Order: sequence, then structure tokens, then C-alpha cells
Amino acid sequence: MTFAATVLTLYPEMFPGPLGVSLAGRALSEGAWSLDTVQIRDFATDRHRTVDDTPAGGGAGMVLKPDILAAAIDHAREKQPAAPVLAMTPRGAPITQARIRELAAGPGVTLLCGRFEGFDERIFAGREVEEVSLADIVLSGGEPAALAILDACIRLLPGVMGAASSGIEESFEEGLLEYPHYTRPPEWEGRTIPEVLRSGDHAKIAAWRKQRSEDDTRLRRPDLWERRGGARAQSASGARHEDRDQGQ
Repeated sequence: MTFAATVLTLYPEMFPGPLGVSLAGRALSEGAWSLDTVQIRDFATDRHRTVDDTPAGGGAGMVLKPDILAAAIDHAREKQPAAPVLAMTPRGAPITQARIRELAAGPGVTLLCGRFEGFDERIFAGREVEEVSLADIVLSGGEPAALAILDACIRLLPGVMGAASSGIEESFEEGLLEYPHYTRPPEWEGRTIPEVLRSGDHAKIAAWRKQRSEDDTRLRRPDLWERRGGARAQSASGARHEDRDQGQ
């Protein structure tokens, strides 16, 4: 099954962009995924093809109109009724690797790219749209975020990456940052590869990598470490409650 991506944007010329090269580009040419860009301006009804207007209540910038957005979303839904619609907005929930895996396992995704001051809020009440953000940053538009989300999905599609384990032993897959990597030469500017990685002892190597993942996550991303600890505690608590309920 081909993963079908639809991008609703005022700048369709930005796609496929970097997704047309390397792994994603090869997968696109081989038919592992497809890309359809939709010009939001095509759904404007006036002769100037107006898609935005001034903010209600005053203020700087312009806001994308809900009727135009709804027409574009409806058009995409007619073509891909099973695909979720994600709006790129800094007001959305941060996208996670778990959500990326869910998207990659599905039929595809429709990405709505904002510009100016963003979307008329009524579009989220009038249409089933998931608000997501890439990070706690503000971009000039949703297109760079859409490219990043699509890249994250495409690399997980069957056959896109060479090694099956490449998509598993990575940062965020287990709630941890990935362990550090090394390669030849064995010594560079007086810095050597850790001895355990040259030992050939796979059990020790696995233990070292797990420990480094945990240490680096705790030091660099205490927020991830805290969430991981909370999830473990909740799971253990649930298991204990279940044991008691069964009289064990």
C-alpha cells in the first residue's frame, strides 16, 4: 500500500523539496509513497483569490479564512477520506515519535500549512483537524514543519531504510535519547573509541549502550527522563493492582 501525502499550502513549489532526494526521494520514485500538493488559493471565490483577512478585534498580520480552509480540507478528504488532517501550528501539541509511527502505519496524511498569523480558530470546531507543532519555535509558515513530519513518516515505511533495526534503535523510540556512535579511525586528535565498543563482546556493548542512553537522557533531557519514570511507575502500579484483583 502506498503512503499518500497531501499538503494544503500557499506555496506548493516548496514540495517535494528535500523529500525529492536521498531515501525519501528514492522511495517516492519507487512508489513507496505519493505526494499531492493542493494550492489553498484555488478555493478562493473572489477575483483576487483572497485567502486571508484582518484579525477580529484588531492587531497585526492577517488570518487565514475558515471558509477557504474548509473548502481545501473537504477537497482533500474527498480524495483521502481515511487520512487524518494535521494543521501545522505552534499552538498545537508537539508531535511525538509515537504519533509519527501511527501515521506511518496508516494510509497517509493530509498536512495543512499555515501562514501569516495562522488559522481562524473556527476551522478546528468545524472540521476534524489535529493541531500539531514541531517544537517550541515559530516558523514563517507550516511548510518546513510539514516537510519534517513527512520525512519522519517516510523513513519508517517498509523497505525505505536498509536495516530494519535502524528505525528502532534511535532517539525517542524507547523514551530515551539514542546512545552515542563512533567509527573509524579508532583514534582522532587523541580521542579514542570506548574500549567496550572494540571488545567484540555484544552483551557488554548492549549494556554500555543502554546505560549511555539512560545517562544522556537524564542529563540532557530531564523532561523525557521524568516522563519515562512516570510511565514505568504507572505501569508497575497497574500491574500490582491487577495482581491484587486476581488474588495473586
